[in-house]
Amino acid sequence: MSDATNTFSNRLKAVERKHAKLARGYSCKVGRDGLIVFKPKRRKIGFPWRSLALIVVGFLAFKGLVIAQIGAASYEQRISEMSQGPLQEQIGAFVMQPDPLAEVVARNVAPYF
Repeated sequence: MSDATNTFSNRLKAVERKHAKLARGYSCKVGRDGLIVFKPKRRKIGFPWRSLALIVVGFLAFKGLVIAQIGAASYEQRISEMSQGPLQEQIGAFVMQPDPLAEVVARNVAPYF
């Protein structure tokens, strides 16, 4: 009796695994004998370039908005103060240095502040 139970539970696990794979996407093909066969699509594991681009664009927009809000001179002064601080602040000062794209954003947004 335990053999029958083990084989049944093994078959059940196989069906559940196949169902989980098919739930992520599948393609249908008709074989030569007319039987419709469902094959799971392989998952592509790639780098999320779109998310990275959105983060970079959002960060540049943030820097531009900060420059437009407090002014370029005040921004430069704060960055120079940060560069004299501990290592974390020096890294922050390096990352927050004004770049050409942030300055363009600041020039275009400044009239609204």
